[in-house]
Amino acid sequence: MPEKIHIFDTTLRDGEQSAGIAFTPEEKLEIAKQLEKLGVDIIEAGFPCSTPGDLEAVQTISREVRGSTICALARAVESDVDTAWDAIKEAEDPRIHVFINSSDIQMAHQLRKDREQVLTQAEAMVKHAASYTSNVEFSPMDATRSDPHFIYTIVERCIDAGATVINIPDSVGYAIPSELGSLFDQIRENVPNIHKARLSFHGQNDLGMCTANTMTAIEHGARQVEVTINGIGERAGNTSLEEVVMAIKTRKDYLGDVDCDIDTKEIYRSSALVERLSGMPVQWNKAVVGKNAFRHGSGIHQDGILKLRETWEIMDPVEIGIPQGTQLVLGKLSGRHYFKQHMEGLGYELTEEELNRVFSAYKELADKKIEVDDRDLEAIAGDILQTATLAGDVWRIEHVQVSSGDHATPTATLRLLSPEGDILTDAATGTGPVDAVYRAINRITGLSPELTEFSVNAVTEGIDAQGKVTIRIEDEGQTYTGRSADTDIIVASAKAYMTALNRMLNVRARLQGATANT
Repeated sequence: MPEKIHIFDTTLRDGEQSAGIAFTPEEKLEIAKQLEKLGVDIIEAGFPCSTPGDLEAVQTISREVRGSTICALARAVESDVDTAWDAIKEAEDPRIHVFINSSDIQMAHQLRKDREQVLTQAEAMVKHAASYTSNVEFSPMDATRSDPHFIYTIVERCIDAGATVINIPDSVGYAIPSELGSLFDQIRENVPNIHKARLSFHGQNDLGMCTANTMTAIEHGARQVEVTINGIGERAGNTSLEEVVMAIKTRKDYLGDVDCDIDTKEIYRSSALVERLSGMPVQWNKAVVGKNAFRHGSGIHQDGILKLRETWEIMDPVEIGIPQGTQLVLGKLSGRHYFKQHMEGLGYELTEEELNRVFSAYKELADKKIEVDDRDLEAIAGDILQTATLAGDVWRIEHVQVSSGDHATPTATLRLLSPEGDILTDAATGTGPVDAVYRAINRITGLSPELTEFSVNAVTEGIDAQGKVTIRIEDEGQTYTGRSADTDIIVASAKAYMTALNRMLNVRARLQGATANT
């Protein structure tokens, strides 16, 4: 039997810490259920002490997701550990993940504690967590910049206190693979009770080495790896689940007798879901799940692929859940039945209402474009499903009219349908057509958040391509993302802004409801 590599997914905790991402509780549950289908061993569902919404989300996941261990993060603080347990106590297999700073720079300047104080605090809080559950993970944060001898001591004492998993985090992406391998070897040699705990590694990508470091950790004894879908996470992100899993599956000849329980056919579906709900697009050349990962533009490569796929592909896209013929072109005469099948092949399980809306939008696009490929379909579906995830009534755009030119003042007239069902119309001028549209929307809704990011990308090649607009707005310290695609950039900009506003109003409503219930 091969040794198992336990896959610990922290998309819902460290992944959500990416600047600009804020999953709703409903979105977190949807992702958690997909992670369960993917075969993830441990889901770090959140940091329950951070907000009431995160506590609620972790509690819901603990009740509804039964196939994976549900983990909650806690600082080495008694109230954090208590809250973490309250969040996961209904889980089938609950885990508390306790962490504390271990590098001299972080202990001195962030914690303002000396080594002995940190040792005492870590030991006490691991023991406190172990009073709730035998499944306790401990992380000495910033371990790769810490004194190795201090790491040996704190790890030994926390194992004696009840930790059953010891995670060695490269919290600032500082490690080089060879030195990380040495650190893991030294821990195994110098911690006498290390055999009582499973060794884990958590990598950050600040120097672009987190996947290499994770594979090195496996080579040197780690049997748990901490990853996120699409590599999202703080700053430059975390180790990508898909990269590590496919490296394990593809390079058995090098890694030896190790394996993991991930259902690789769910990888692409998981990636697309997180991309859609996070609003963070996957770069085209991203390993395994990027749009170009299995596309070939060179004539030499195409010739080889036609003769034998394996000449230029070391992985089978079908095994990752990427449907064969993902560049299959749909025409405007394609029927609804085939369209539904094709969308299912792309990983979309649509309700009847969602299918009607996506099919209608597809038909409109097919009249404007010569070719509609899978990237267009994913943009359409993402646009519509993004709105569908919002709870309650929302503002909707009924009409957009813009006049602009190099000798004219940009003017936008908009007609909106309010959450109460009223049709409201107003106009505004701006420095450009998009600015005019946003000013008109603000006049009608009475809202005025700060626009912090605006980006436009072509969904496909060609002059008739859809433009995909991503915007981020900020209100009272919270960031909200909106995305939309349309052959008219101004219309796409209006839809993306409206989605972000609706997300903002959704969060306000939940917070007001929570306040009213306390």
